[in-house]
Amino acid sequence: MTEFDVVVIGAGISGLTAAARLHDAGLAVIVLEAADRIGGRVRTHRPSLLELGAQVIHGDRNPIMSLPDRERPAPVPRRSARVLLDGALLPMAALSDVGASPPVLEERLLATATEDVSVTEWLKLNAPPTTPFDCAYEWFRQNWVADPHVLSALGLARARRADRVGRGQFAFPGGYDRLPAWLATGLAMRMGRPVLRLAWSPGRAKVTTAEDTLTARAVVVTVPPPLVTEGRLAISGLPVVKQAAAHKLRLGDAWCAVVTYSRPAPESVVVFDGDGRLGFVSVTEGHPEVHVLAKERAAGAARTAARSRGRLAALLGEVMPWTRGLEPTAIDVADWGADPWTGGAFTYPAVGALWAAAAWAEPMGETVFFAGEATVGRLGPPMVHMAMASGERVAAEVMGALER
Repeated sequence: MTEFDVVVIGAGISGLTAAARLHDAGLAVIVLEAADRIGGRVRTHRPSLLELGAQVIHGDRNPIMSLPDRERPAPVPRRSARVLLDGALLPMAALSDVGASPPVLEERLLATATEDVSVTEWLKLNAPPTTPFDCAYEWFRQNWVADPHVLSALGLARARRADRVGRGQFAFPGGYDRLPAWLATGLAMRMGRPVLRLAWSPGRAKVTTAEDTLTARAVVVTVPPPLVTEGRLAISGLPVVKQAAAHKLRLGDAWCAVVTYSRPAPESVVVFDGDGRLGFVSVTEGHPEVHVLAKERAAGAARTAARSRGRLAALLGEVMPWTRGLEPTAIDVADWGADPWTGGAFTYPAVGALWAAAAWAEPMGETVFFAGEATVGRLGPPMVHMAMASGERVAAEVMGALER
């Protein structure tokens, strides 16, 4: 049995942030990660530097923009925007001709929603009658990884209103996976070590993996709540309210891919598949890679299509006509919905469950602490900078408890 001050379960952004702060404070910390790599839902495809997980840094005032000893992130280049609607490839502006466009409707919802009703209900009450509703629903699926029938309009609005990161989208220099690598510098870590059980009493915890057992004065849990509800991580003494919160905190499905062709793209463009099969598809002029980011039901459609290289190529030919007749030379996939240690893209705010994030974040007996984007809730959107903020929060909680 090995003794530590703190065991951190999970080497995603929140876990690494917490571990780095605790390590810097002089505590004996170890990070246990079930997968064979660090970063959680941050994953960069190389050599293209396209992102297969978290995509961009949101906002010119995002704290990631000013990390010490890091090159400043660069703005994401603008692309032409198009939409695939009823099989026709159109400029995004065409949606404004038949009613309010989905991006405009989303901004209006984020600014005005005041009730915990579904996005579907909000749209029916507030969108113009000429709105292409199926396309609008698909827009919310792709941006919030859940069906609008279960998405809370108030939950979305609260999260965005609380965010103070400014405007714009930026790329992490050298790829987003440089962030977890930087956070992990100097940390003690054990990879491929899923934690099976966490038993605790005030001031002492025992963490069991298939290989060994570790003891600590405190434990930080960063795994997605569904891993707990499924019994893959058993936590003793979990209060009923936390059990209920874990059941409410669900992750939306996501499937990402970089599809490489032998010919470079003739232009830089992003296509929103309003027909619900591929999500967002983008290319950069002069580069041969097609980037697919499909969520919710489109994730399932893309996953099924990818079982046949010809079927996936045919779908891509609809949104990127220059690929028609070409066979992909490589397909690199990150299937987040099928990943056993993540189970999806991120936690969405569901109708009737806006209390759950705060309940899941509550420490137990000044010994077991919780971080991760699932703990954020109304404090901000489930993005990388908020995962980092949760790691900072939990590090402060742990240090305060250990000092008492």
